[in-house]
Amino acid sequence: MELVAHDDAQSFLDAAEPVLLRAEARHNLVYGISSTLIETPDAFPALHLWTVVSHGEPVLAMLMTPPYNLLVGTPADPSAVPFAAKTLMDHGVDLPGVTGALPEVDSFADEWERLTGGGRRLRMGHGVYAARSVRPPRSVGGEMRPAVPDDRDLLIDWFDAFAAESVPEDARHQEGETFVDRRFASSGGFVLWEEGEVVSMSGYGGETPHGIRIGPVYTPPRFRRRGYASALVAELSRRLLDDGRVYCFLYTDLANPTSNRIYMDVGYELVCESADYAFT
Repeated sequence: MELVAHDDAQSFLDAAEPVLLRAEARHNLVYGISSTLIETPDAFPALHLWTVVSHGEPVLAMLMTPPYNLLVGTPADPSAVPFAAKTLMDHGVDLPGVTGALPEVDSFADEWERLTGGGRRLRMGHGVYAARSVRPPRSVGGEMRPAVPDDRDLLIDWFDAFAAESVPEDARHQEGETFVDRRFASSGGFVLWEEGEVVSMSGYGGETPHGIRIGPVYTPPRFRRRGYASALVAELSRRLLDDGRVYCFLYTDLANPTSNRIYMDVGYELVCESADYAFT
């Protein structure tokens, strides 16, 4: 096996496509970050893109945009994961942590712990969901509209509130202002649910060959338990599917049974579980 480094996101995707397409839904975050890098090459201060090649064929794709974790893909050959950990260690690569689907993320973390003598801490467990069709909830007042630049301050405030509530403090590396401006400049965007006033928000972006990712989704506490987030995600997903996508993806916090239930109620199905580990 050989670890191959790539200089840019397009060459990485071209090289990794055979292994990425084997599990497109599991690789939606790899695709999404790569599409962001293609649209805005300076989106992150640093960038590392790797494939593991065996007998001339890619068997694993990985990327890292420090200070974020290494993102490890689903291997075509399971032995590629411990090989990648050993090779990155030999090359002196410093990893803050690793994120990926189970079981490959555990395989990588196990090998990294063995090599370094360190440990790991689970920051978040995620569910990766996909929908090919949606079931809109009934009896939810209001309607969806696209967010516009005049909504920028609201979106920034709500993104920061979402991060404070949902993202572990040591994993918050992005300010709302940066995220919102980058999303407005990309092929993604935001939508809002209104019923007399704006009551819920959802972003979308991070395209894959056949899909697109939904999120973040945020409803202020005073507007919760009225079905706004369910209605917004269902309507946004329906429109994106009607535009020609085969499916939509989203991530949930596995520790939050409410969010997992409401997305399944509108048609999302669990693809896999994912873990975010910080190395200690």
